[in-house]
Amino acid sequence: MIVSQETRSGLSWAQRTGLLLVGLLCTALPGKTQAREPFRADRMDTVLYGVAYYPEYMPYDRLDQDVRLMQKAGISVVRIGESSWGLWEPQDGKFEFAWMDRVVEKLHAAGIRIILGTPTYSIPAWLYKEHPEIVIIRLGGQYLYYGLRQNTDLLSPTYRFYCERVIRKVLEHYKDNPAIIGFQIDNETSSGGAANHDVQAGFQEYLKSKFKSVDDLNKIWGLNYWGQRLNDWSELPPRDGIINPGWKLEWERYSQWLTTDFLAWQAGIVNEYKRPDQFVMHDFAGPPRPEVNESEIVRTLDIAAANPYHGTQDQFDGEASSYVGDYLRSLKKTNYLITETNAEAIGWDSKDQYPPYDGQLRLDVYTHISSGANMVEYWHWHSIHYGQEMYWKGVLGHDLLPGRAYEEVSRTAHELKRIGPEITDFQRKNQVAILYSNDSNYGLEFMKFSDRENYRSILREMYSVLYRANIGADFVFPESMNLADYKVIVVPPLYIASEALLKRLTEYVRGGGNVVMAFKSGFCNEYSTVRWEMAPGLLREAAGFHYQEFSSVRQPLALKGDPFHAGSENKVSEWAKLLIPETARALAYYDHPFLGKYPAITTNVYGKGTLTYEGTVLSEKLQEQVLLGVLQQAGLTGTDQSLPPSVRVKHGQNRKGKTLHYFLNYSDEAQSFIYAYGAGADLLTQDIVPRGQRITLKPWDVAILEEK
Repeated sequence: MIVSQETRSGLSWAQRTGLLLVGLLCTALPGKTQAREPFRADRMDTVLYGVAYYPEYMPYDRLDQDVRLMQKAGISVVRIGESSWGLWEPQDGKFEFAWMDRVVEKLHAAGIRIILGTPTYSIPAWLYKEHPEIVIIRLGGQYLYYGLRQNTDLLSPTYRFYCERVIRKVLEHYKDNPAIIGFQIDNETSSGGAANHDVQAGFQEYLKSKFKSVDDLNKIWGLNYWGQRLNDWSELPPRDGIINPGWKLEWERYSQWLTTDFLAWQAGIVNEYKRPDQFVMHDFAGPPRPEVNESEIVRTLDIAAANPYHGTQDQFDGEASSYVGDYLRSLKKTNYLITETNAEAIGWDSKDQYPPYDGQLRLDVYTHISSGANMVEYWHWHSIHYGQEMYWKGVLGHDLLPGRAYEEVSRTAHELKRIGPEITDFQRKNQVAILYSNDSNYGLEFMKFSDRENYRSILREMYSVLYRANIGADFVFPESMNLADYKVIVVPPLYIASEALLKRLTEYVRGGGNVVMAFKSGFCNEYSTVRWEMAPGLLREAAGFHYQEFSSVRQPLALKGDPFHAGSENKVSEWAKLLIPETARALAYYDHPFLGKYPAITTNVYGKGTLTYEGTVLSEKLQEQVLLGVLQQAGLTGTDQSLPPSVRVKHGQNRKGKTLHYFLNYSDEAQSFIYAYGAGADLLTQDIVPRGQRITLKPWDVAILEEK
């Protein structure tokens, strides 16, 4: 429904929520298009390969030339329209489509599929002139002004009025166009740290809905401390200046909700228009991103997408792309899209211009596909000649002529035209998962244990060990109920955790699961309140120890006797739990005159499973040895761990049920190894490969083996 301009700024919280629910529940009436097969993320006909395209940015009209070059290169999909509200609606209420009709027509005639974006993330100048109040004001009073993108208050009824109007106009015009396969809502959205008056007022309503009474809030947040208790909701002060960790955590959850709510609202509008065979997606900015709750947002999307960028040249090892892919695949437990990634050198200035080496563009495409991507697009087709992103280069350079990047894209595109149907909908079934907790990230940021390490650094260290060891991993979340699907669950510092989550982890271990858990886990409840049971509280029986003390560590410490043979990396740092074993077995002790009587790492058999606990920050080598020890005990190691250090392997099945093995060489030297799986053929070369044959990968090359 469209809110009238006269009433847009006077909607109450309840009215706004009601409108959102109506938008989500309403669907278009059945019509002729209902005969089309509904879109499914794991039922795409081939891998799509393309670019974001902005002919409106070009210094001259070259649409025909661009489309010819795309067609020649083998580009199969293009994303358009999401950055150009000022062209869709050059004046308030005046809409123009001819400029884009021409683009859509030319792309369709060339057989190139289209994803159309809603243009709401960058407002036109006339809208800022008429309504400067819709721009974000952050905590402390910082006003973002015009010129940035994603600088608007997502909760503002005024902003939403104009968003809804332009979205509906665009969709009404293009909903039946056969070239358009899906719609992208907004772009890399977050609340941007908005703390405008309406956002702060909304926080009060959010708290009322969640906590019911100020008495409950006083108790949960401990507001008797410093005499800050509230008598009624009207006394709730602004968020500015608040240092209570529970209060700050709830504000971050609320800020995440602003994005979730905004994208769900947009998805509801788009769903009124889209055909069953079209999809609604959103492109996350390099997830996981703490300020966004991706696992909630995807509930209103047909398919998830992301924009991962990564190091190139000697820094390219596939890890950044795989990390995002593993996370994205886990959000909806299905295939996903890559809507932006490096085409050439990138940067908001020219300090770090590192164009990919020959072969790296192609290798990155297969990195994404081997993680479950059904589409890879570059940002963008052409390099831009003005504005902030002129050094964020595209497939075409600033001369707009085909060059080295274009040739490699073309080679890859034509490979995908041949083998795309064989490798699309790639399904991975991993036996290891990482428990990701956004709340714990924020909880530890509010109560830091180190200036060098944090939740995300330890998360990435744990992931890196798995990645380098060729152990496939999914992500699970605090609300996940499928823990038993995995043999091993890796838990970065789970500082914030509900009783229900700790009980699920305990039962997982009792039932035969294996947990590797970092320090600080279970210390606070879901409100960032320290538990008053003997630590580690509900985890005590499964962990097999208790503790009452902990210590910061000024200088790195060794472990007595180098029990993991880590050599120069036999070091721990930052933090030390003073663990007192009950049924747990110590794997290592601190080499220290006082701390030395306490174990640094323990393991405990509980029921049919084990819980291995790291009471300190481990070096990368120690982390590797601890994790690999648990993986070996769980029967998850084998020939993959004997591959050359620069070779990664990923396993899964295509939609025909055939097993595929991707071998990827992230180095500038050829790498050889013995193929240890069932006889098959390399889809890229058509070579027959029996079990036991030696495979040699060229620098920055890939082999895709399909078993017979």
